[in-house]
Amino acid sequence: MRMRTVIIGASGNVGTALLRNLSNRGDPGIVVGVCRRPPPARPPYDIATWHAIDVADADAAQRLAAVLRPDDVVINLVWGFQPTRNVRRLERVGVGGLQAVVDAAGRVGARQLLHMSSVGTYRRAPGQRVSENWPTDGVPTSAYSRHKAAAERLLDGMEGTANGPIVTRFRPGIIVQRDAGSALLRYGLPGYVPAPLIRLLPVLPLDRRLTIPLVHADDVATAVLSAIEREAGGAFNLAAEPAISRDDIAAALHAHPIHVPQSLVRGLVAATFAARVQRIDAGWIDLAFAAPLLDTTRARSELGWEPRVDARAALAEAIDGMKAAGSTSSPVLRPRTVGRQFRELLQSGPITSRTLS
Repeated sequence: MRMRTVIIGASGNVGTALLRNLSNRGDPGIVVGVCRRPPPARPPYDIATWHAIDVADADAAQRLAAVLRPDDVVINLVWGFQPTRNVRRLERVGVGGLQAVVDAAGRVGARQLLHMSSVGTYRRAPGQRVSENWPTDGVPTSAYSRHKAAAERLLDGMEGTANGPIVTRFRPGIIVQRDAGSALLRYGLPGYVPAPLIRLLPVLPLDRRLTIPLVHADDVATAVLSAIEREAGGAFNLAAEPAISRDDIAAALHAHPIHVPQSLVRGLVAATFAARVQRIDAGWIDLAFAAPLLDTTRARSELGWEPRVDARAALAEAIDGMKAAGSTSSPVLRPRTVGRQFRELLQSGPITSRTLS
């Protein structure tokens, strides 16, 4: 019997990498994609049968249950990064959406539920390398982190369910690939700033203490597929080496690093976000400087996982993707241009507050 895999959020960053890796296999099995805006039937999206469902809708669990079948492998990749100013909407997507997936998977008798969590779920531990046993109560000043922690509690509840599915959760560092370049810019850079200007950045004003874990999307996809093949449950940290420093980021940008204390960076980000000059709130700065580094021993030993792209090469690829507006045919990873950004602004309002981003 061929494996049936249902990927919820299949048109995004990790979903695209997962479909790409599945399509490279001789027989990917039966692949079902679920997202709010299905992409056109072009590689790698053409290997899936698509269903348009918004997991934040009130009837999402019912609609998902109609798509799922007994013994399915269910992969939840859904998360929202914008609209930043509509935190309730983000919570409905990230936490409420997972609740809908959990309800549907339990109702139909899924074989395995795999969820993409994050380094952002961990308690503050800057520069400290932690295993999967580190507390997952998040960083309180970051909405993203709070929601990731709340999602983990939902999974805790399902793990204790008799006859429930195998529950697998991944806690990766920042996930990058070239094709996500446009999406990263759209979420973080004002629409009036052309992507090629990144090439001209002369200095990088950041606190020298910044150190973050990072991993390539294809390596995350490899870990997911290995966990399915091995029916491995539990939590797995995913990160490539070495951890990325402020100086690594500056080198990749060909910019000169300048030490600016975290408190000043945070204040500037908070002020410019309040003035609607840029799209990142101060919680992201808090999270960046609070996030731990990741001990990936469990993934390496239990999944046989070994990242193929080192962290610096993955960072260089991501920055190249941002400079070149890397994209795919997926609506989530669509090309970013200044003209298109202004059209979306006029039609739908600012990305930081619009209902659908």
